[in-house]
Amino acid sequence: MWTTIEQIFPYAIAYTIPLLITALGALFSERSGVVNIGLDGLMIIGSFIGAFTVFKMQQQWPNEQWVLWVGLIAAAVASALFSLLHAFASINLSANQIISGMAINMIAGALTIFLARNITGSGQIDITRGFNRGNIPWLSDIPVIGKLFFSSTYITTWLVLLLLVLSTLLLYKSPFGLRLRSCGEHPHAAEAAGIRVQSMRYIGVMISGAFSGLGGAIILLTYGGAFTGNVAGLGFLALASLIFGQWRPFGILAATLFFGFATTVANVSQVIPSLAIFPPVILKIFPYVATLIALVIFSKSSNAPKAAGEPFDSGKR
Repeated sequence: MWTTIEQIFPYAIAYTIPLLITALGALFSERSGVVNIGLDGLMIIGSFIGAFTVFKMQQQWPNEQWVLWVGLIAAAVASALFSLLHAFASINLSANQIISGMAINMIAGALTIFLARNITGSGQIDITRGFNRGNIPWLSDIPVIGKLFFSSTYITTWLVLLLLVLSTLLLYKSPFGLRLRSCGEHPHAAEAAGIRVQSMRYIGVMISGAFSGLGGAIILLTYGGAFTGNVAGLGFLALASLIFGQWRPFGILAATLFFGFATTVANVSQVIPSLAIFPPVILKIFPYVATLIALVIFSKSSNAPKAAGEPFDSGKR
């Protein structure tokens, strides 16, 4: 049993990390009062821009590690800018936020495939190399824990965990976080206190876009290796993780770990003897069944921001 855990743990963590950063981005958007179900599309935009940037730059600098970091930054910036479409529709036009988010998903998938076909002749953009796994000196030698957490790990894992800590401090220990959360709970009271609600909501949506784009690029540069036009529905799973985690950063961490491990077990079940005894179909559908059950259970005790999804009209109560 322990050998099985050691085998699947690195893969589960690698799968969890883009899920975590995307769900964390959704947290900023919803805490500001804007529901963003366009996460999948924003991840696709990030994956595409990251792939295009790295693909072009690796033609000039094929072995340079900094090229990958440029790809991550480009992905985050592009998705943040693309998320402005959702922000404008939701905040300025008071459009239905669910419909706007679905439009983002549809536009992103179609647009990136069209562009990829024009760039490479197919709907796929391959990169020469991504981030390599490595052991963290000294820490990887710690018995049990070292082998699980500090061996065969990507540097992006630690980047995202750092962002998790910084996001928690920003949301709950800073004036900015208080203002953002007030816009998602009582926007009219926030406006009366002098907070520019629409500006704060724009910032929340753009952070969700940047983090989602980062998630899409991390998939590409770790275990993906190529842009293919989709992210296997991870954006929707990130949204489920947000609800499962009760709109709290470390709750989201626990939820994404659960979904990450469940999906990894399903994906590798047939190549690990101790898991091959289970029918493949059961393990394949388990993450999605678990998602539905979790949503049903936690929907009754939801801690969602009170004004999430509600249009804001300045000066009206």
